[in-house]
Amino acid sequence: MKFCWSTLNVRNLEESIKFYEEIIGLKVTRRFPAGPDTEIAFLGDGETQIELICGGNREIHVGDDISWGFEVESLDQTLSLAKEKGVDLLGEPVQPNPHVRFAFIKDPNGMRVQLVETLGE
Repeated sequence: MKFCWSTLNVRNLEESIKFYEEIIGLKVTRRFPAGPDTEIAFLGDGETQIELICGGNREIHVGDDISWGFEVESLDQTLSLAKEKGVDLLGEPVQPNPHVRFAFIKDPNGMRVQLVETLGE
């Protein structure tokens, strides 16, 4: 078995795509209509992707008990970019051991996104 994608229902597809492209560095790999007033976009070029679905009249409920983690080259640079773009930061960076440093931000829909920097050995 292999994990293919994780889905997030979003309020505004353009705003969400912009966040994941500009802050996280993902690219749209597929985008298509999926019924009346509904559109789907897949982002990411590896085996695992994220699927954003926008449309319909459903309410969006993103809980605090789930997050997506993305490895970044530089946590400080990514957090600086996020601040410039007006992204909500959820506390200061944490370094639980000498090999990893991370921080959480929120996407436009309230999804907690963990930014992880792997440090040199």
